[in-house]
Amino acid sequence: QVQVVESGGGLVQTGGSLRLSCAASGPIDYIYGIGWFRQAPGKEREFVAAISGSGDATYYADSVKGRFTISNDNAKNTGWLQMNRLKSEDTAAYYCAVRISALTLSTQLKYDYYYNYWGQGTQVTVSS
Repeated sequence: QVQVVESGGGLVQTGGSLRLSCAASGPIDYIYGIGWFRQAPGKEREFVAAISGSGDATYYADSVKGRFTISNDNAKNTGWLQMNRLKSEDTAAYYCAVRISALTLSTQLKYDYYYNYWGQGTQVTVSS
């Protein structure tokens, strides 16, 4: 059974930084993509960032572009989300998801229904 575990969340002041980690384990031949999504209380889950397995393609939500950076080490089945210049509206539970089967287009990584496995989430709270 594939497991996905996020870590690195916490409480940070406006303008601060956090780095989230995502570690996948289990019967994985290859990770075709890692995505980060978030869900704030009372809101729907939304896409944050995604990266293809090779690292050649990255995608960001407009709201985080220029502040967040996604990266991965596919040999270690691990990914990261570096979050800088955090804002109060970034407060949410952040979820990592992995895709372990081939995709038709890497842009599919922007959509949650293309992912095979999800972590339990890590809370990020940005205080003013």
